[in-house]
Amino acid sequence: MLEHELLSDKGVLIVRPKGPLGAQDFAALTSEADAYIEAHGALNGLMICAEHFPGWENFDGAISHFKFVRDHHAKISKIAFVSDSEVLTLLPKLADHFVGAEVKHFGSDQEAAALAWIAA
Repeated sequence: MLEHELLSDKGVLIVRPKGPLGAQDFAALTSEADAYIEAHGALNGLMICAEHFPGWENFDGAISHFKFVRDHHAKISKIAFVSDSEVLTLLPKLADHFVGAEVKHFGSDQEAAALAWIAA
């Protein structure tokens, strides 16, 4: 399950994984992101707030996740990972090889700083 919120005034999409990710999560996320991108050309940023990576419901969930990244990474300027998870703290280094966005990690108590960094 993936909760998401679009701060349209800032051009920031905030996602919060709450359980294994499914294809339907990425269909909803894609719909909202694409509508904003069509109207504004790009998103200023994506903020991922997660205690840990919850995995995927099934293979379709994983494929949908990879397709979302493939189809949107060039249309997002900055990505902030907000987490204290040791695995997720490594993601900015890994993601840097696959996405065009600037990627940065923030501790779980730094959501406001992450949002300010994206908006700057």
